[in-house]
Order: sequence, then structure tokens, then C-alpha cells
Amino acid sequence: MADSPMLKFVGTGQAYPEKRSADDRADDFLEISRSFLLERAEEQAARCSQCGVPYCSTHCPLHNHIPDWLRLTAEGRLREAYELSNLTSTMPEICGRICPQDRLCEGNCVIEFSGHGAVTIGSVEKFITDTAWKEGWVEPLVPGKPLGQSVGVIGAGPAGLTTAEYLRVAGYEVHVYDRHDRAGGLLTYGIPGFKLEKDVVMRRVQRLKDGGIIFHEGFEVGRDATMEELRDRHDAILIATGVYKPRDIKAPGVGAAGIVKALDFLTASNRAGFGDVVPEHEDGTLHASGKKVVVIGGGDTAMDCVRTAIRQGATSVKCLYRRDRDNMPGSQREVQNAEEEGVEFVWLSAPIAFEGTEHVTGVKVTKMRLGQPDASGRRAPEADPGTEYSLDADLVIKALGYDPEELPKLFGAEDLSVTRWGTLRVDHKTMMTSMDGVFAAGDIVRGASLVVWAIRDGRDVTEHMHRYLKAKAKVAAGERVAA
Repeated sequence: MADSPMLKFVGTGQAYPEKRSADDRADDFLEISRSFLLERAEEQAARCSQCGVPYCSTHCPLHNHIPDWLRLTAEGRLREAYELSNLTSTMPEICGRICPQDRLCEGNCVIEFSGHGAVTIGSVEKFITDTAWKEGWVEPLVPGKPLGQSVGVIGAGPAGLTTAEYLRVAGYEVHVYDRHDRAGGLLTYGIPGFKLEKDVVMRRVQRLKDGGIIFHEGFEVGRDATMEELRDRHDAILIATGVYKPRDIKAPGVGAAGIVKALDFLTASNRAGFGDVVPEHEDGTLHASGKKVVVIGGGDTAMDCVRTAIRQGATSVKCLYRRDRDNMPGSQREVQNAEEEGVEFVWLSAPIAFEGTEHVTGVKVTKMRLGQPDASGRRAPEADPGTEYSLDADLVIKALGYDPEELPKLFGAEDLSVTRWGTLRVDHKTMMTSMDGVFAAGDIVRGASLVVWAIRDGRDVTEHMHRYLKAKAKVAAGERVAA
């Protein structure tokens, strides 16, 4: 062995001679890595107890057949496992990466209840779908027999893409309109690439394009066409824009340079990851390198910001949140990941002012205490008098969540009814808005929520739109006969 040193791959116990070409060694590494991942997936899947009451499935918004595809995975029947997973989800490999499984399926695993740690359902879902793409098991989108009707989908996020796929399969001509230059919505520009690789999103989008769905990217309803003009073009419309209006902070100094919106920061990072020229990223306006960063907020967007700032080379990253850890809305798994990466969480603290004249230099903070539960059931935070202090900051990122934009005004559709929260008002029996033939789904109806719920809403609204379109076609046919 002295003439042929052996290299072992961490976690596999396997080895091979060092004297091989770089390409051969890379191929071997990939093969051994796949073998290791397969072993881990089968091992985790085999831990499923196949309990009589599948709490994991009932707590999944899509009601995925989780115990069944875990069993198939444990038996090595990966293609069947993928096909079963794909029956209920249009994006299983995406959900496997970004769903907060600790709050959904894995958090309700019977094995978790027994104290032995949940089956890593998300990792298995990701693995079997990635394997399906690699092996060519993911079939092209095949349009159904043309029905002679057209549908317009406003918004290329998970809800809109899900509906577009199902309606195209049903035989409708489908057009997707989106304001961005790439489809995917927050999947593309909101979620960091280290959590959701962008080629994973783009291959899903490309599959839809290859299936004949027509995308109008860089298209703004209200600027490039009014809602009424789109209604004239199509037999039905779906509004699935999501919610993009960032919540703001009312505090002295909030307008200073160096205080930025979370979505601007994340979008700049993701665009740079695509190779786009992003001046604000290159000049440091939206880049954390060498800076003391303070992120304000406690949701998943805040976690995306702190972990992105760490990767960009910030000298320190603090997350300021007005409640405690137990009352944080974001995934506890994400909090743990952020802590392991070096993020400092400043619990029960809220900003009251921002320091600095030409550029932010710090955040003035007051400590908080938890009072009685508010309308959401969480204990309401209250300022603790006399506890003010300051945190140094070169970059402050506001990550306080999102509200709906004023769609009736943006779309030039004053008849589009909204709720007091600004979300679109729909008939929950039909998912239709106040405008005939105009449906809505996803965050623009339920408020900022999870990707998996957007996929569920996109799936549900498809049935209502299909029913509406069939009735409309039947009426049109009757009118032609009468004429």
C-alpha cells in the first residue's frame, strides 16, 4: 500500500487508490456520495413505524402519502417512491429542502413523540426526487387534448406555477405573467441559494415552458396591460401574486443610509448568484462583507438574512427580536442552524431609534417583557422602561414580514374587493374573487405563509377553475347552437 496511498471519504468508510485521473476521482466521489446518500435515505425511511394514524401525513398541508413512500424507499423502490410523492406535490424536491418539517410532518412523527428523534422526512423527499431527475424518471409535461380555452395566471410563484401545470395537463392554453425577469417568485429571489439551489427551481420552470406554458416575464399588470384587458384575452384569470409589501418600522432615524429591506438584500444576493450585475451588491450597499449587521425580525425571512450575512463575510451578525425563543415564528431548526454558524440572537429586544447622521452607526434598543396573550395567542411584548442600550451597526436589515400590495390600484381594477388586511376577498366555496372569472390563491388570499400552503392552494383552485371553464364552454356551445 506504500506505493498506492488510499483516500477515504468521510462517512463512507470506502477508499480508492490516489493514483487516478482527476476526472475519474471526481466520478468516483459522486458515485460513492450517491451510494452513501442512498444508504442514509433507506436507513431513515426504515425507521418509520408505519403507525396506524399517520400524523405526519395529516399535518402536511398536501397530505402527502409519507408512510407509503418511506416504506418504498426503505425497500429500495425509489422510482415508485418518487411517483407516489409526485402524486400530491408539484415540487417535492423544493418542499423537501425548504419546508419547516419540524413544525409539520417531522414535528408530528410518532417516533419523535417517543423521544427517539423524527424520521428525516424532508431529506428523504429531497433525495428521491433528486434521484428521479438524475435517472430521467421525471416525465415531461404533456398537455391534454386542447379544449379551446385560455387561462391567464398572474404571478409565477409556487401557487401560480402549480395551477399552470395542472391546467395545462387538462388541455388549456396557459399564459403566466410575472413582474420579474425569471419565474419562481420568492423561490427564485427570496430564498437563499444555500437553502434552495436556483438550478433546482429553474429546471422546474423549464419543464413547464417545454410543456407549452407561455411565460411573460418582466410583465406588470397595470403597466403592460390592465386587468380588464387580460380578462378579454383569457377565459379565466388566476391572481397568485403573493405578498411583497415589506412591513416597516416607525422609529427616529429609520430613513438613514445603511438601513435596508430584507427582500432587497436577499434579491441582490440571489441575482449575484445568477451572475447578474447588481450595482448595490458590488458597491456594498446591499452586501454584508466586513460589516456589523443587525437584522430585525424573528421569522424565516430574518433567518435567511442572518445566514446570508454570515456567508457574505460580516464581522458580526445579531438578530434582534422582541419576543423570546419560544414565541418566535420562524423555524427552530433554522435558529439552531444560525446559532451554529455564529449568529447572536438578542431576545426580548426591540429598536426604538437608529443612530448616525449620513449613515447608520447603531441601533438604540429597549428590552421587552411578555405580557398577556394577544389576538394570535402569543404573549404580547411590552417595553421594559429604563432598559435602553445601543448596538453598533453598519448595516441594518428590516425583516418584519410582508403585507399585500394595493392590487386594485396597481391593476387598475377598482372592482377587485379586498379584506381589511388587504388580501383579496374570495368566495371560499369557489375561490373566485368579486370579479367574475377571476380567481385567487396563495399568500394574496391567506397572507404571508409557507410554500407548501401555496402549492396546496394552487392545487385546490385548479378544480374550481376547471369547473368554471367547463360551465362557460357549455354555455358558449349552447349559444352557438341557438344562433
